[in-house]
Amino acid sequence: MLPSAALFTMMLSCFCLHHPVGGQDCASRQEIQVSLKQVQKLLSAHETSYLQTLRNLNKKINLMQSSATKLPDRATNSTCPKLEAPANGKKLGRSQSVGHEVHFLCHAGYELVGSESRVCQESLTWSGQQTSCRDINECASSPCLNGGTCVDEVSQFSCVCGKGWSGPTCQTPLPTVFITMTNMSDAAAAGSHVRPSRCTITQRATHCTCEPGYTISGRDSSVCTDIDECKLFHNGQAGRLCLHACVNTPGGYRCSCPAGYNLSRDGRGCKDIDECATRQNNCTKDQMCVNTHGGFQCLRVDCPKIPHATYVKTSLIRCERNPCPVDNRACSQAPNSFSYHYLAVVSNLSAPRVMFTVSALRLIGDTLRFSLLGGQQARRHFTVQRSDRVTGELMLVRPVQGPATLEAEVEMTELERRGQLGRYITKVTMFVSQYDF
Repeated sequence: MLPSAALFTMMLSCFCLHHPVGGQDCASRQEIQVSLKQVQKLLSAHETSYLQTLRNLNKKINLMQSSATKLPDRATNSTCPKLEAPANGKKLGRSQSVGHEVHFLCHAGYELVGSESRVCQESLTWSGQQTSCRDINECASSPCLNGGTCVDEVSQFSCVCGKGWSGPTCQTPLPTVFITMTNMSDAAAAGSHVRPSRCTITQRATHCTCEPGYTISGRDSSVCTDIDECKLFHNGQAGRLCLHACVNTPGGYRCSCPAGYNLSRDGRGCKDIDECATRQNNCTKDQMCVNTHGGFQCLRVDCPKIPHATYVKTSLIRCERNPCPVDNRACSQAPNSFSYHYLAVVSNLSAPRVMFTVSALRLIGDTLRFSLLGGQQARRHFTVQRSDRVTGELMLVRPVQGPATLEAEVEMTELERRGQLGRYITKVTMFVSQYDF
């Protein structure tokens, strides 16, 4: 824009050129041309300054556009990188969104190395450490006794015993066959539970002994009768010979276990068979195999059907609510998610005992409230207590005699000034075995 003084001078000059004012001398034509040239230069300078300003502004806009294209687009990429299941293991959970977690399990005979659970963080990276499944060396503890050689197998081991020893861990000496002196025919007729004794004569006195597992019975010292260890040591000071069932054998005994169990390494106890890990089950592809003590369960998790809200399955054990319409209050008050967990426990488990914990990944409101849902059976055996500000614990308050199946639901509610922000339901099913080992 021209300065007001210069513009006024130019207008006055042009006026005087065509309409002289009385008593006032107008500028000459040469003076007017000089003034016009000055105005022209002024306009040219303003035009140059204006164009330079436009160029600078255009450069700044181009720089801002270039910087914007280099920024990560969180709107189009708001998930963590995909995690693969470890070799010789499996992964539970498929969601890669922020706040979601995945779990890892190893097959039988392998142990987990790294983080059992990993959460997708705000930085779009996974928490914890990379997970792998390492082969368990069953022979690391040297379970074979008396010079036996251990052979490592998948989820178990076997012993190659030396001469004179037998049993799962080479713990039992083999009976020695003695040459009898008398009553050979009678002993043979009595079967394997009767053996002839070994007698020696010293200073006109006869001394008879029996091989291990047998004893002289009655007055006839030439006959050895099998000792029933199961009956004799049923309630000894050292405890029962077998934790489940004892079977008497000629010269010894052996322990047996119910269906679904194998003998443990010590030959006395019983170890549960994991039918899910060893594929000794008949679960279909759309079912989840859950190992229990002495058996297994084939389960399928179906998302609940609740009025005004719909749910989608995000993992084998989790269902999450679909987004609610803005004006649908009933939908927004429905639980945000349902998660399902299964526990296998022995009969007569001591109480009180923490069975399961529920925690918030991050606290959104100002208060978290934990409560126990369910009927009279759940409240008879369980209670819920808080361990810290963001964690609640499901407590078993009294022992349970198996076989039995108990269910409990823990509700976690997020509140802001006593107003509900979200509800999360955790359903825990506990399978109680028939035996207490």
